[in-house]
Amino acid sequence: MSKLTDRISYLQGLAEGMKLNADKDSNRLILEILDVLGDVGDAFDALAEAQGELSDYVESIDEDLSDLEDDFYDDEDDEDYDDEDEDEDESDEDEEGLIQYECPHCGAVIDISPDDVDFDEDAACPACGKELFPELPEDAEKEDAEPSDEDEE
Repeated sequence: MSKLTDRISYLQGLAEGMKLNADKDSNRLILEILDVLGDVGDAFDALAEAQGELSDYVESIDEDLSDLEDDFYDDEDDEDYDDEDEDEDESDEDEEGLIQYECPHCGAVIDISPDDVDFDEDAACPACGKELFPELPEDAEKEDAEPSDEDEE
């Protein structure tokens, strides 16, 4: 029982101990107020009990939702790891450090190790036999290195 209902019961006990006469108007008012307070106390207890049950119910829903989230996100995380494993199996670039390079002449895709490439020597495409890294014309190199006077205006 709550403190409120205990205090209401105490007041009702005092009124009974005082043997208030209900025929007197002032006493009747006090007795009616005490009856209303008793009803308020009962309603308060019922409300507190309902709120406790509701709180327990919400807590159980929260636990169930947490379990579902754990199951759902654990499965999703597993799928992410599986996808990463498949990507690594399909392409050995990450494991071996290979670079895929497309021949500018025939379009063949070639796996090249950066350690094996020497840009000072001519590397030939295994598919078409042409140079993999053609030199840029001097005009193109100058355009890349310095902006022209026309670009500045």
